[in-house]
Parts: sequence; structure tokens; C-alpha cells
Amino acid sequence: MDTLGGARPLRLLLLLALLPPLRGQDLSVEECCDKGVEWANKNRLCASLPLISESRECSMTQAQCCRSQLEKQSCSDGVEFANVREECDSHIDKNSTCEAEYFKTCCHCCLLGKAAQVHGQSCEPNPKMGYQCGIVFRACCGKGQEGIDLSIHDYAPKKEPVEISKEELDQEDPYLHDGCRGGGPCSQQCRDTGSSYVCSCFVGYQLQPDGITCEDINECITGTHNCGIGQTCVNTLGSFRCQRDTSCGTGYELTDDSRCKDIDECETGTHNCPPDFICQNTPGSFRCRPKLQCMSGFIQDALGNCIDINECLSTNMPCPAGQICINTDGSFTCQRISPSCGRGYHLNEDGTRCVDVDECSSSNQPCGEGHICINAPGNYRCECKAGYTFDVISRTCIDINECRRYPGRLCAHKCENTPGSYYCTCTMGFKLSADGRSCEDLNECESNPCSQECANVYGSYQCYCRRGFQLSDIDGISCEDIDECALPTGGHICSFRCINTPGSFQCTCPSTGYRLAPNARNCQDIDECVAESHNCSFNETCFNIQGGFRCLSLECPENYRKSGDTRCERLPCNENKECQSLPLRITYYHLSFPTNIQVPTDIFRMGPSNAVPGDKIQLSIISGNQEGFFTTKKVNNHSGLVVMQRQITEPRDLLLTIQMRLSRHGTVNTFIAKLFIFVSAQL
Repeated sequence: MDTLGGARPLRLLLLLALLPPLRGQDLSVEECCDKGVEWANKNRLCASLPLISESRECSMTQAQCCRSQLEKQSCSDGVEFANVREECDSHIDKNSTCEAEYFKTCCHCCLLGKAAQVHGQSCEPNPKMGYQCGIVFRACCGKGQEGIDLSIHDYAPKKEPVEISKEELDQEDPYLHDGCRGGGPCSQQCRDTGSSYVCSCFVGYQLQPDGITCEDINECITGTHNCGIGQTCVNTLGSFRCQRDTSCGTGYELTDDSRCKDIDECETGTHNCPPDFICQNTPGSFRCRPKLQCMSGFIQDALGNCIDINECLSTNMPCPAGQICINTDGSFTCQRISPSCGRGYHLNEDGTRCVDVDECSSSNQPCGEGHICINAPGNYRCECKAGYTFDVISRTCIDINECRRYPGRLCAHKCENTPGSYYCTCTMGFKLSADGRSCEDLNECESNPCSQECANVYGSYQCYCRRGFQLSDIDGISCEDIDECALPTGGHICSFRCINTPGSFQCTCPSTGYRLAPNARNCQDIDECVAESHNCSFNETCFNIQGGFRCLSLECPENYRKSGDTRCERLPCNENKECQSLPLRITYYHLSFPTNIQVPTDIFRMGPSNAVPGDKIQLSIISGNQEGFFTTKKVNNHSGLVVMQRQITEPRDLLLTIQMRLSRHGTVNTFIAKLFIFVSAQL
């Protein structure tokens, strides 16, 4: 007998309403799961799992199915290792990965089952060993050396809003009609199909034509190994290994693990350095360094002798110009050469060469006013300055008024005469060009006259503002911030709270339990259970809600034993009337929804799994409904509903205890469903 709960369908519908639809290739859940299983079978890892869709739900499904397949493969390998080796310690992974834990658990449980068979003990495992360990224990105990098909089942509820929990009245052994019970006829893995069975093999083996026996695959012959150049493939049971078969070369030696290690010739004494030299090891070889070090100005030859360096023969010319270099022992000296100069020339400061005398630079001004002195090699001459002309009457140089002599031809805008020259000027908004005559538009924006952005126009400029600002009506230069949160549409910009910033705005979410969505406006719930950011203990189960999480622990009351993650079964009563009045089963469910959902709303369905003519049920709330938020409603003789009849306006946690009394063939049995209801705030 099982109770049917509507908790999971309601939670699924609420989550689907909050999450975006699948994107990318619009893959179904089954296709995403198949890709995860295919990757696990091919690569034996899930760390580099390639994502086949942009959908977050598809990525989560793909990763979960890949990890589930790895757990199944690790468990199957553990059972095979226990059957072949009769021990588990020599294969335990020191890295303590999840796959290694599954391998060790299934290997140990199989050894326990085989030990029970040898000692003639019962093949029914202790319930406290766990469900998966119990399957391995029972199969190895009943079949001995045969293989077992271990499947890690997905106990997630179906998405259809129908009955999700069942109570079975008959206490028949669930493995009675399993064709793979005790491992079945298969040599390694067996899967029951209902009417028959299908055999399969572990990774590294292939099924034989008889459909039962598995034979090792020789990867070295089939070419499926990954040994590189210089390595030889060596086949092993269910796998292979690579062994180096080439030498390491001069200066190296091969280690026991097929690696090349440098030989230290200095330490082993296999070098050939003379007595006056020191041996220095290098990768693959060695160097001989002389013990004697030469002083500056000397160089050491191959025999370690110090030889003088002739600096005068170097290409960098150690002595300056006008001097000759004389080599000495360990150094050199420079000797000056003194030449003689003619009229109009003199020796330079170094006394190495003759240079021209610049008569025009003397203070006595050899040329009169208005003239310029032009120096020449060994002499000089006098001419009128540029902008002056020689007056034959006064015998002097007079200024030329270029603006009057060439009106309108020298400057684009204005011309101003100066002694010996002239200069051009431009009107406001323009500047003088590089030629000193033309006028070009002045880019006033280079002087940053505007508070934000500036646009140059011919002869002037225009100020404008960046997005989120507006130009001031007062000076036409300053930019004022626009408060987007105060606009009529500001309340709809952010899903939670809008904060104005200079030139823009920022959306925020509650400090805990939420993060800002990629569109920077909506708030997304953080699944602390998936992100492992919760603080639930090892014995507690993390349950995600909107904006937070809850840590739940299932403890069965006295006279009950745990039969699943959320189920407690009553122990045999042995004609104890007080015990017989207790419920046959207590099942725990979790519901999560936001505040102020529309009422009345059906939140939970309860009834027997297999209806029998004449069945009658009575559904009632026995605790947790002190404020009258909920009520029960009978659908028919074998089904009832829990209905929320009043809105819950603020976040809170509730625990409802639902009792179902089933009358069948004159016998009345009681079943209890405990509903953990988490109501979270709606943004």
C-alpha cells in the first residue's frame, strides 16, 4: 500500500513557471541524459563534459546522468574485482574520488555476501547496510562467483500531476520473479526485461556469441590503446598499459618506471676534466671549468693559461679621435697627436684637429645694424636681414612692409607687419595653420569646455551629454543626472529594488538567497543545495526554497524502521494489539511555493496504489493546521485531496500531518503522510 502525494508535481510546476524554457537545440530531458551516459561510457570521467545545449536544465541533466553512469560502472568494477581477487584493498584509489568510493562499497558488500554464503548464513542483508549494498550482498551471496547487474535507479517523480506515492499491501519478495536474481546466468552483468534477461559486460570486455560469456578485449591488437611513439602496448585484464621500448640517449639512463633520468657525470666520476678544472653537471652532459681565474685584461685559453688581451685591436676604438692606442700588459694607454692650423682656423679643445673660426659670433659685430653676418670657411660676408632691403641713399637696410606690398595675398584673414617680417592672425573660432598664412577651424573640444561630450562645428562647438544625463538649460555646458528610478516606468525596471547611479541605475536583489540574473534586472534564486553552499550536516538532507534552503533529517519513531530516504515502515507486531493500532507506514514529503498564491488550490493527493472494489478511505489533518489554512476533500472512495483554502501572506514553515484510514474487506489500516511546507517571499 502506498500513499500518493501531489507535493512534487506542484513544486515542479512552480519551478517551471520561474525558469526559462529550454534554449539552443530544444533537446528533451531523455536526449540530454543519453548524451551524459554516452560520454561516461566513452571517457570514464565527467570533468570535461561538453555541453550540448545552452539550457541550464539540459546541462544539469547531462552532468547528473554522466555521474550516475560512472557510479554504476564503478560499482560493477568493484563486484568483478571482489569475485576475481577475493579482496579489495589492492585497488582502493588513494585520491578518494566518488567513483573510488562506489568501487570500494560494492566490492566490500560483495565480499560480505560471499562470506555469508560460505558460512551458511542468510542471504537477506541487514536493512541498515543500505539499499544499494543490500542488492550487491544478496546477489553475491546467492550466486557466488557470478556477476551482478547493478543499476543506479532514478527515483525522481514523474512530471504528470498524478499519484506520486504508493502503498503495497502484499509483502511478496520484490526479487521473486527477477530473472537476474543472484546475478542470473550472465558471467558479468545482467538486466531483467520482464519477460527475459539481457547480459552485458564490463568496460574492457566484449560479449561472446553465446550472449552470456564475456571475453577480455585486447586493446593492443584492436588499436584502441593510446600508447605514444617509443612505447609498447601490453594488454592486461580489462585494460592495458604502455611500456617504453627506446633508449634515452647519451647522458641519460632509463628508470624502473620507463622514464629518462639525467646521469650526473661529476658525481659518478665518468667525466674527463683535467686536474686544474672543476666538473659542472649539465642536462645530458657536463662542463669543465678552470680553477684558476684570470685578472681583468687577460683571457683564459683551453689549457687554463692567462693570455693578455690587445685592447688596441678591438673594434670599439678605446682611444678618442686624435689619439693613438698603445697596448700594455693587461691594459693600454692613449697618446695625443698635435696638428698645426692656418688663418681663419684654430685647434679644437682636444687639440686633435683644426676647426673654422666663426667671426660672426664675436662681440664686435663685423657687420652694421640691419645686416646679418654669414660665416664661411676661413672667412665671412655681410647681407641684409630677411624682411629688409638695402637703401642706396642711406646705405642702410630698411624694413619691408609685406602687408602693404602684397595686400590680400599673404594671409587668409588678417595681416600684421613687424620689423623685418609680418604675421597672420585669424578670427574667433579659427587658428593659424602650420604654413603661418592659412586659417583652419579651431577644435574647441580639445580644451574640454563641456562637462561631458563635445562636438566641434565650423567656427564653434556644441555640448551634449552621455546616456543617462541631460544638458543643463542654464549654461548649456553642464550635464545633469537623470534619475531613472524616479521615472514613471522606474518601478518596472528592476524585479526587486532600483538604485539610481550617476548616468544610469542598478538593480539589486535580497542580500541572501538570490543573485542578479544575466539581464541585470531580474533576481534568480540560488540553489544552495546544488552549489553546496549550505551548512547541513552529513545526516541531514538539503532542500532548496526560494531565497534560501532548509536542512531536514528523517528519524523514524519507535516500532518503525527506515525503508527509504523518506519512508518509515512499522515493525512486525507479533499479535501486539497496541502495535497493530499504529499506522502501517509514515511517509515524508516536501512542498515549496511563494506567498499569496491563488486559493483554493489542491496541493496534495493521497490514496492506495491499487484500488479494490469496496475500498473506502477517510482523509483528515491531525496536526499543523491550527490557523485553518488547509482542509481535506474527498474525490472518490479511494482518493482524497489536501486543499489550501486560505492565502499565506508571509514566509513561514509548516508541518502538516495527514492521516488516511483505508477500509478493505473489513480491515482498517492507517497511513500517515507528513508534509513539510516551505512558503517563501515572492519578489
